Amino acid sequence: MTRVCSEPGVAAGEKAIGPKVATEMTTFNAFVRLTSPGCGAAFALAALLALTLSTALTGCTGLGTPGSLSADSTAGTTRPPVEAGSPLAGEFAGRIPIGDGRELYLQCAGEGEPTVVLESGIHDSSDTWTISDSPAAPVFTEVSTYAHVCMYDRPGTIRYSNPPELTTRSTPVDMPRTLSSMVSDLNALMTEARIPGPYLFVGHSYGGMIVRSFAQTHPSSTAGVVFVDAFGPNIADKFGEQWPAYAAVLNKPGTALDEQPGWETVDADEAILQIVNGGQLPDVPAAVISKTEPFAVAPTVPSALTETLERAWPHVQEELVALRPNTPHAFATGSDHYVQIHDPDLTSSMIRLVLERSQTNGTS
Repeated sequence: MTRVCSEPGVAAGEKAIGPKVATEMTTFNAFVRLTSPGCGAAFALAALLALTLSTALTGCTGLGTPGSLSADSTAGTTRPPVEAGSPLAGEFAGRIPIGDGRELYLQCAGEGEPTVVLESGIHDSSDTWTISDSPAAPVFTEVSTYAHVCMYDRPGTIRYSNPPELTTRSTPVDMPRTLSSMVSDLNALMTEARIPGPYLFVGHSYGGMIVRSFAQTHPSSTAGVVFVDAFGPNIADKFGEQWPAYAAVLNKPGTALDEQPGWETVDADEAILQIVNGGQLPDVPAAVISKTEPFAVAPTVPSALTETLERAWPHVQEELVALRPNTPHAFATGSDHYVQIHDPDLTSSMIRLVLERSQTNGTS
């Protein structure tokens, strides 16, 4: 896949994907496929985030054929992989108690400092970092070859299992969630897992809001930030009077999972105020990766919203680039919103670039 980047020399080697990743990609494509007349539902999480699993879950051919993505993804009754090693180095997967009787599922691999933390978009579990539809290795796998990397499941997010389901690996919480509560969860998780900062954060879509707010409120614990086609607070102004309708679609896009207890929803207005009033991003290296293809949206989403979204999105990305001087802006040519899946080598390369800059600049 070709791409344009504001800085040269950030390409990574490609690796062949294994059968497990191929199975995950088959399941993912069953969600996002738009070309089949009988299976037009798709999702574009965190921006339009019009996740539309209703068609995919009830009649879309293809979902019935792949095997489960992992040992714990079939029925929600099997525990995650047995805890092994330590979250500090090497491979680890398990539940971390964060207080008030709650646990969050955490998975880590690799070694080095600073730790890279992958933050998924709204409604998405950590599974999106383990899927690749290119010859390149998934982001989680590739980053673990040169850094210590961790990812986690927020409550109420989707596992890319067969059939898809809400994660059972993290304790459910009341919805909607505030951005401040999400940041508090992330801070508690890193603290209780005893993973020392500072951290290099990678935020996809709405996850970009979470890591941006964390960086604002915990500047000394932040070594760098990579925004992967990320959401930004200026999007509300771009929607104008359409914003309430868009915010509603953001939370309840009309899927088969929307009304399940614990389904992740957010207070987008609170989140925007949190960012706007949170001050500047700390003086750390940053990078922005943006899509070039339209959002995949459900046919039930009004075309007026979709058109406004496409007009607004470049402005959202430009605002992220302007947060820090000398921020490289890469375009994943041919990719839609899920850049980490469609162009994982570009994503991993930008993470490596910011990692090296953080080490050179002494922010790690």
